[in-house]
Amino acid sequence: ALRALERAAAEARPYDVILVDAELGALAPGGGAPALPLPRQEEPGAVDGIALVAQVRAARPGVRSVVLAEKDDPRCAARALQAGASGWVAKDCSLQRLLTVVRGVLRDETHLPPALLTGVLRELTATRKHRTESQQLVESLTPREREVLRCMVAGLGRKAVAERLFLSPHTVRTHMQNVLGKLGVHSTLAAVALARRAGVGPAEPVATARLAGDVVERGSQLA
Repeated sequence: ALRALERAAAEARPYDVILVDAELGALAPGGGAPALPLPRQEEPGAVDGIALVAQVRAARPGVRSVVLAEKDDPRCAARALQAGASGWVAKDCSLQRLLTVVRGVLRDETHLPPALLTGVLRELTATRKHRTESQQLVESLTPREREVLRCMVAGLGRKAVAERLFLSPHTVRTHMQNVLGKLGVHSTLAAVALARRAGVGPAEPVATARLAGDVVERGSQLA
């Protein structure tokens, strides 16, 4: 899908709207084949229909997305809106309904089934509350602890964090324990999930190069 969008844009015939299957990546039941569960949003690299919507939004902001769903799920619909979708319709809707939604999103409208509206608003409110609480917890960390947390989000282990921040492994262990304690969690995975909810991104990769026999390092830029 992303390659098709890139190709169309390069040929000066960009798409206006894409229809995305919410269950993309799951095998439909039939022929004895069991359905696969959708990837969890927290899993890095997991691609389902809603993850695709987010990728399209990032790569092609001008393209509107309409999600087609097997059933009306407020939580999934809220995720779709957060990812950048402009519409949500059932797969068994009439062609007239689908065209109405497509024409509406082209006018910058957001279309949701009325029966979903209350549930979606509840989910969005809960998500905002959790994000705010997570941000407050992250703000309680010291600058060094936030650096350590960003390294944890990047998937770095204790030794790698120590080398990156020029600290001893023992000091890094202490910082990690402090991070877990202040965030009120008991594992690195839980800390990473909370950090992502708060909008904390991973530490940028450090680039190194050998110039005239010396390795010069400056953040993520070569000097």
